[in-house]
Amino acid sequence: MTRARHDNVDTADTRVKLSCHNIWKVFGSNAEQFMAQHDNSPTQQDLHQAGLIAAVRNATIKIEEGEIFVIMGLSGSGKSTLMRCFSRLIESTIGSVLFDGQNLQAMSDAELNEIRRHKMGMVFQHFALLPHLTVIGNVAFPLEIQGADKHSREQRALEMIELVGLQGRENYYPQELSGGQQQRVGIARSLAVEPDIWFLDEPFSALDPLIRREMQDEFMRLQSVLHKTIIFITHDFDEAIKLADRIAIMKDGEIVQIDTPEKLVLAPATDYVKEFTIGISRSKVLSVKSIMAIAMPGESDRTSLSVAEHAKIDDIAPTVIDSGGDALVVNTNGQPTGILTRQAVIDVLINRRESKHSTLP
Repeated sequence: MTRARHDNVDTADTRVKLSCHNIWKVFGSNAEQFMAQHDNSPTQQDLHQAGLIAAVRNATIKIEEGEIFVIMGLSGSGKSTLMRCFSRLIESTIGSVLFDGQNLQAMSDAELNEIRRHKMGMVFQHFALLPHLTVIGNVAFPLEIQGADKHSREQRALEMIELVGLQGRENYYPQELSGGQQQRVGIARSLAVEPDIWFLDEPFSALDPLIRREMQDEFMRLQSVLHKTIIFITHDFDEAIKLADRIAIMKDGEIVQIDTPEKLVLAPATDYVKEFTIGISRSKVLSVKSIMAIAMPGESDRTSLSVAEHAKIDDIAPTVIDSGGDALVVNTNGQPTGILTRQAVIDVLINRRESKHSTLP
């Protein structure tokens, strides 16, 4: 799917799963009155003088169906608050959130709870498993809250347990599992209700590095099967570029840039964004398409090796370099779109980018 940019998606586009407009979350007394007095656009100085704190400032985002949208920033940047505004776990001071075209702010508590129970899945940094329930009991718990009968909910729970690779541990208790296994239970529990949208707030940050990488791989495997719309929070840029279709970077409650991982690295909008990308190997974020050359007539006949245009250079570099030659670049339909030279791959690996080959604007 072609990902739409945050600043030019048509609000009537049915592919937009969730959107928010002009979201502010201001903590302090009489925040709504204060916002109205300042035409809903106060400055940082206005907030400071009033003794108020803006955890989220003027956030506007559109997220497509099936997209992995990552929100990242340092601690205190507002990313978790913004996610909670999406589901109204935290009420925004002003602004609107649309889910499948429905205005969440206009819903009653009962209507909102139905949306949360049936269409939203949530996974948090702390696993929050119920210690007195087994794995199957924890995974089935949301379905029990929905009123599903025991047979139906346990059958669904077993399917989710198998999906996350925990079959055989259905009757273990949380304390009998490793950290990674506990997080898999949390993921299975959040998927049991078959959510339309999946919220994950730093779900792997409490795990050891090796287990964290394994969980990232598992997460991508699950997404390849489930094709969920996902909003994922992290403060780790390596994790973000591995998982994201697009990334929003926040600072002091504001979104400072939304873009693909590739463009964030190649064209950071501010020095703050640039700081996040320092030290990131370009081979991890550059796609084959971004450095391929235009194929001349008959040129595609001189190579038997082909690579996908959206593959990352880091993933295909060993194959191309070991081949000793160039590779044909193909799109998702298998049609040739260009030539990837061995030298272009080597240039990226040693951090030189041939701008004449770039297809980025």
